[in-house]
Amino acid sequence: MADTAVYGYARVSTSRQAEEGESLDVQQRTAAGYALMLGLIVDRMFVERGVSGSIPLSERTEGMALLAVLKPGDVLITPKLDRLFRSALDALDVLAKLKARDVSLHMIDLGGDVTGNGISKLVFTILSAVAEAERDRIRERVTQVKRDQRQRNRYLGGIVPFGFRVGNDGCLVPDAAEQVLMAHARALRADGATLRAIQAVLELRHGRKLSLDALHRVLANAARPPEGTPNHDVAGNGPIAKVPHVD
Repeated sequence: MADTAVYGYARVSTSRQAEEGESLDVQQRTAAGYALMLGLIVDRMFVERGVSGSIPLSERTEGMALLAVLKPGDVLITPKLDRLFRSALDALDVLAKLKARDVSLHMIDLGGDVTGNGISKLVFTILSAVAEAERDRIRERVTQVKRDQRQRNRYLGGIVPFGFRVGNDGCLVPDAAEQVLMAHARALRADGATLRAIQAVLELRHGRKLSLDALHRVLANAARPPEGTPNHDVAGNGPIAKVPHVD
């Protein structure tokens, strides 16, 4: 087709490789030679010099430019899968988008057109399996990081629980004023006071009016410190006022 454009893509990770040019030159000649075998001529080569493969294609300078010029019917040639993509997950995402845009992607190390009807099913099946393994590894790393954070009393995010604040080191540390309030609320509840009565006393004594739902959560969680907090209490709470059991 007259409007069809053929593009090549090459990348090296290190500045030394980029300066020497050998790896880039080999990639470009490989792409051009492959195109000639198909009766095509590469109209433009997009070359990334000293760009890490860990960066998604859509965030690379030349990668962004490449994705911007591609149109239906175009052909994209790259010598190897790892020159274009950072992972199987990234590859699956970009391949799906290229197919939707009717762009043909030829990865020479995988045998050619991976968006056509022939080899594409095999490629997508393999990439899907590898991508699932990558997801498992990511989940495992996240779990390990969270476990390590808990062991080091690090705050894991979300709403800061009542009675605590985030310290300068990222750990949850007891908030003295709120800990006093919590201790007072627990003592009142232990004496049989209702939530409304506790609410009134806390507002009077501590100047804090908690909703009944919030007060219920405070009492329910008071017995166990939240994840990421040292296992100790705040001492010196002072005398606790008692109230009669009223609604």
